[in-house]
Amino acid sequence: MTLINLLLKFSQPATRTVHRATRVFVANLYRGLIEISHKSLLLLGLSVLGLALCFSSHRDSRRMAETHLFGWLQARHDARQPPGKVLAAALSDPSAINRATAANPKELSTEQAAVAYWISRRYSVAPEPVSRLVRESWQVGDRTALDPTLILAVMAVESSFNPFAQSSVGAQGLMQVMTKVHNEKYAAFGGKFAAFDPISNLRVGAQILKDCIKNAGSIEGGLRHYVGAANLPSDDGYAVKVLAMQTHLRSVARGKAVPPNAAIRPPLSAAAPKRLITVEAKASDTKDQQPADQIALLLGLDE
Repeated sequence: MTLINLLLKFSQPATRTVHRATRVFVANLYRGLIEISHKSLLLLGLSVLGLALCFSSHRDSRRMAETHLFGWLQARHDARQPPGKVLAAALSDPSAINRATAANPKELSTEQAAVAYWISRRYSVAPEPVSRLVRESWQVGDRTALDPTLILAVMAVESSFNPFAQSSVGAQGLMQVMTKVHNEKYAAFGGKFAAFDPISNLRVGAQILKDCIKNAGSIEGGLRHYVGAANLPSDDGYAVKVLAMQTHLRSVARGKAVPPNAAIRPPLSAAAPKRLITVEAKASDTKDQQPADQIALLLGLDE
């Protein structure tokens, strides 16, 4: 027992020393880790702040970094997709609907819808884009004091409603505007290539037609100016064709049945002399009528 007591007596100070040293070591280790963590977080924060300042002062660098990151993420996403789905996504363009020149015919007024469907059948074009043109013609007609059926008649004779038509002399678009001559009028629409935008071409063409009629003093004279035949002995029947087409369109708008293939040219058969007699007989009836109605009587289209 004496030996055991002696061992215990000498071992207690040593144990306390070990415990004390252990506590000191652990405390120092903890303080060291805390200090290192604080310094690491400070260093990380300073790095992030530096990058943020750098990117904020260099927009191009920030944009490049964002583009690179987005491209990397997109590439990672595409790599997980089937090839067909990736191609479809690459070719998709949800904003395309904003460039479409079309309207629902059911949203038009009764007279506008009748005209749109008639034009669609006559020229074998879809009713939706024609509906947009018909609606625009009515709106432009209100602003320019032009009969919308006259605007549509010019389009019919000039281009048969082909927005990409071009003549041998450079007339372009729906209303066959001479883009080189009226280039400045397309400035408000973004430039000369707007000649092939149906709505822009319609608006520019209507403006030119309005000016031609004003300068000529009559619709027939204005049409001669519009086609460039003001100083020529003949316009090759251009005004007659436009006004005859306008008669068809006005009749359709009024609810009358007009065959889609109704002629707009004066007859060249042997019956022509009889038409001349009819013209003389009806001359007194045309004094108070509109040009389109007069042409209808001359051609026997409104009988």
